[in-house]
Parts: sequence; C-alpha cells; structure tokens
Amino acid sequence: MGETGYMTANIKSPAEVKMGDTITDARHPSPVLSGFKDVHPMVFSGFTRSTRRITSISRLTCRSCKLNDSAFVYQAETSVALGFGFRCGFLGLLHMEIVQERLRREYGMDIIRDLPKRNLSRDAHGRNGEGD
Repeated sequence: MGETGYMTANIKSPAEVKMGDTITDARHPSPVLSGFKDVHPMVFSGFTRSTRRITSISRLTCRSCKLNDSAFVYQAETSVALGFGFRCGFLGLLHMEIVQERLRREYGMDIIRDLPKRNLSRDAHGRNGEGD
C-alpha cells in the first residue's frame, strides 16, 4: 500500500489507454476506480493548414497534441476548396482557441478554421436527445 514504481506494457499506441484505466494484478484484483467518465466533445471545427506543406507533419502534430490533451479529438477530412485537413472536437470554444494557439506557438502551424459547430446530438448534460 502506498508504494510507487513503474511498469512496462506492450502498448502499440497511446490511444489504446484512456485516462482512468485501472491496472491491477490478475491474482489480486482491485476494484475499478469510480468517477472517471469518457470526455465527449461539444464543439467541432475543421482545421486546415494555410500553407500546403507535407500533410504527415500535420497528422503527427495532432497526434502529439492528443497525447497532452485527452479531451482533444480529431479525424482527417478533405475539402474541395481547402484541401486536406482535420475535423477536430473540443469541449468548448475556449478549448478550441487554446488548441489552435498551441498549434501555432509550439509547432509553427498557421491554421485556417471553419465556423465551429455544436454537437446537437447531446445536450449540456451529456444525454442523447432521446432522453436516455
């Protein structure tokens, strides 16, 4: 009880592990810690680079940003007008502005952002529109 240490695991991608996962011994299982819930983005916006450089740099940048911010989600998308970019999900408008500024400062990315859209399938309490 109260000991600290380290462990190694055969985890191929950090995306396989979520905040709040419980690691336990199979011989002496411990109860799952309660209180952790999955984060659901409420605001979505398309991010596209203003310069046409290699897109893999953008993918690696979003991946490393996701490592530091578990609430940030992204998915690749293509626009006829803007080209290759990402549909990104955020907790709110402030979170979106913080991520955009972080991409600009830490990675030198100038971003073109489309209008943010709110996730209408969930209300402010995280319930679906069907009342579950």
